[in-house]
Amino acid sequence: MAASDRITFGGGGLDRAAALRGDSRAVAALAARPGARVLPLWRGRMLLSGEGLVALPFDHPALAGATPAEEAETVLLGRCAAGEGIWARPLSDWDGAPQETAPGEEVAHPAIGGAAFAELRGRMAGLGAREAELAAMGRAVLNWHDAHRFCARCGAPSHVAEAGWRRACPACGAQHFPRTDPVVIMLVTHGDAVLLGRAPGWPEAMHSVLAGFVEPGETAEAAVRREVAEEVGVTVGPVDYVASQPWPFPASLMLGFHARVTGPERPVLRPDPAEIAAAHWVPRQRLARIFAGEDHAIRAPLRGAIARHLMWNWLAGRLD
Repeated sequence: MAASDRITFGGGGLDRAAALRGDSRAVAALAARPGARVLPLWRGRMLLSGEGLVALPFDHPALAGATPAEEAETVLLGRCAAGEGIWARPLSDWDGAPQETAPGEEVAHPAIGGAAFAELRGRMAGLGAREAELAAMGRAVLNWHDAHRFCARCGAPSHVAEAGWRRACPACGAQHFPRTDPVVIMLVTHGDAVLLGRAPGWPEAMHSVLAGFVEPGETAEAAVRREVAEEVGVTVGPVDYVASQPWPFPASLMLGFHARVTGPERPVLRPDPAEIAAAHWVPRQRLARIFAGEDHAIRAPLRGAIARHLMWNWLAGRLD
């Protein structure tokens, strides 16, 4: 079994301090401690240096002195081993901030030295377990706040409560909580070959395993079977759970499975062109060359992604 705790964003044992979220006095006291820190996010980018995540004190000039009581979207992430609190909050544009940025571009803040705002996807594999957990939490919850400023029941503006973990509607009394969308991601195999595909619009040569959202009234295993049938026209046999990964792009939980195609004949793939630009059965020997960088026609998923984790563990014989 490929354990989830060895996957990027798989968890670093953080004390999430959930019992404090509804206690505004306790949250304020935690924020007043000298070691309290904030992870700022700018346009979804994390503040990173060459050594990892960068957290700032509440009185840092870039934060303009915001505190949890004054900054409506500051989210309490938890407490570090020493008991100090750590928060996440969005950072507004500053004078001179670029209006547009290129994919992968890192942007420095004039008041923050030695660090820059960078896309988490490109740096996630280099983070430690605790840093990755904090980054995933902060980005996912702030994404949720950004998309849920108005009540889904009546449309009135809602406000943040419980240290960033709830939104309350003053008009109708509705309470809203951060949502995580379940997604199945499945390594499909037949004998000694694995099914890889690429979606329309992906970078040249990039391939991955199949994936799709779980629909209402559906088990994860049923979603695996449905997605494989819909995307490539293949019926799978046994479906086994492997591991999961939080995926804060914007807020999903990837449920990793190994699905086997039974029968002596390898089925012909019939990709749905709306979902899959190309699909291939890739023998184990070729997958080894792909991971070694010796096959330029197919490129493996990003380091840190559960898709790569599934492929690597199957290649190593841990899923057989």
